[in-house]
Amino acid sequence: MLNPEQIEKAIVNALPGAAVKVMDTTGTSDHFDAIVVWNGFEGKSLVEQHQLVMTPLKDAFDGPLHALALKTYTPEKWKQLKARLR
Repeated sequence: MLNPEQIEKAIVNALPGAAVKVMDTTGTSDHFDAIVVWNGFEGKSLVEQHQLVMTPLKDAFDGPLHALALKTYTPEKWKQLKARLR
């Protein structure tokens, strides 16, 4: 079984300085949503961004992790999104 903190730690270890929020969406510890904000996403396609997040979780997908819905942002895009939501 996984918890959100384990997934957050794996992502932050792979993407130093990233702001990560992971939520268990079903309460079954195998389906999660994640928001990742990292300056290293700058200039990368959405697919490349998701690959950077998923790579450190590869082994978890062979076991307890079934689904991870990702939203990835550069700090600037995150700032713009937050401003629109106000």
